[in-house]
Amino acid sequence: MSLDTRATDVEGAPEDAGAVLATAERIRSAMETVIEGKSEIVRIALTVLLAEGHLLIEDIPGVGKTMLAKALGRAVDCSVQRVQFTPDLLPSDITGVSAYHRDRHEFEFKPGPVFANIVVGDEINRASPKTQSALLECMEEGQVSVDGATRPLERPFMVVATQNPVDMEGTYPLPEAQLDRFMARIAVGYPAAQAELDMIDTHSARSPLDGLRPVATAADVRAMVERVRAIHVSPAVRRYVVDLVSATRTSPALRLGASPRATLHLVRAARAFAALDNRSYVIPDDVQALAVPVLAHRLLPSAEAQLERRLPEEVVRDLVARLPVPDRR
Repeated sequence: MSLDTRATDVEGAPEDAGAVLATAERIRSAMETVIEGKSEIVRIALTVLLAEGHLLIEDIPGVGKTMLAKALGRAVDCSVQRVQFTPDLLPSDITGVSAYHRDRHEFEFKPGPVFANIVVGDEINRASPKTQSALLECMEEGQVSVDGATRPLERPFMVVATQNPVDMEGTYPLPEAQLDRFMARIAVGYPAAQAELDMIDTHSARSPLDGLRPVATAADVRAMVERVRAIHVSPAVRRYVVDLVSATRTSPALRLGASPRATLHLVRAARAFAALDNRSYVIPDDVQALAVPVLAHRLLPSAEAQLERRLPEEVVRDLVARLPVPDRR
């Protein structure tokens, strides 16, 4: 079936897209029993999971960053490891270390917490840049090299990291290479008044995580990922993505634009976003909805933009508003 035919018949989405949506809806519903009033944030988290990316959650303390990461890990029946990043954390505390057995006269590798399907990195920017760099290889290549041996990580593999704003005490800015490996960055934000009232009832007696049960398996997630890869991206939409990313490299408001990795991440995320809408094809609206969470954290504002206090998020929104939108067909 051609893209034109599919674009005119949204209700007739292929069976694969429907299977993705059904499983994703179960995960979303489970997460929203814990994260109240943040449906868009939950959707971005699911998008990153289905696109085989990594998620950075940045916000002030106490708004539910770690709760969101834990809810995602609890909703899927897979291995989950949490790492509390502190200034004294070492790279080997994350990747693992080879320990010598005197009785056997040999070294045995003790895997670190990174050998899990979902790794929750709590307050990642409180560790030193040396320790942060321990995640570079596993986030990009899905493997870990320790003591001359390369060990693959099990799929799905996703790092969900939380961090406080860099102007808070005791934080180290994440290097650009580390930021570029996160597919998306989101902020949880304060809850609405009604959601905060509901939170008093649901969170005061016990943690809502205690009642959260897995609604999908790692095999389900792998199957969804394979289906998402088949989502169609037309040549016009691909050109739109490239034009948008290229615009960040030439904007006078930015001294560092988005990388080619950002282009790939935006396309992969758009595929997953379309699947969550029960579509088998990507439209420009998907790209526009994801432009800020996928691109903004990779950009550095120019000196003039900093003086004007223009955030990268504002620059991306301006570029999206100015860039000609291709026909959705």
